[in-house]
Amino acid sequence: MGTLVTLDLPVDSPVADLPWVITIGSLGDEEDWEPVVCGPYERAHALALAQAVVADEDLMAVVEPLLPRADAEAIRDEVELARAAAEDQVEDPDGDDDYETRRVRPGRAPTEAEVRAGWARIAARLVAEPA
Repeated sequence: MGTLVTLDLPVDSPVADLPWVITIGSLGDEEDWEPVVCGPYERAHALALAQAVVADEDLMAVVEPLLPRADAEAIRDEVELARAAAEDQVEDPDGDDDYETRRVRPGRAPTEAEVRAGWARIAARLVAEPA
């Protein structure tokens, strides 16, 4: 059985509406190959597809949001936010990371038509005028 890693978001998080990508890689050190990055997907589709892929294999899937930014300055702003957040984090004195692990039963993966419809919704959001 594989592993799925993702953000645990509050129900009303605006991050859930961003496009998401799946990175699939080896779960252990025995295999040496470059991870595969797929997407963009809507979050629910990304989670379901990742679960379907890793359910019966020793693979790790990381499902994370994309941050579409329209220019270099906006990207620099995100880099600065990430740096500031890293500086604010306190180092764990025990060296243990506080991760929550949940077992989930894989649901039905979306069909190709559902994924394509999701791509259309993502594209519409990306080209829409900012609010």
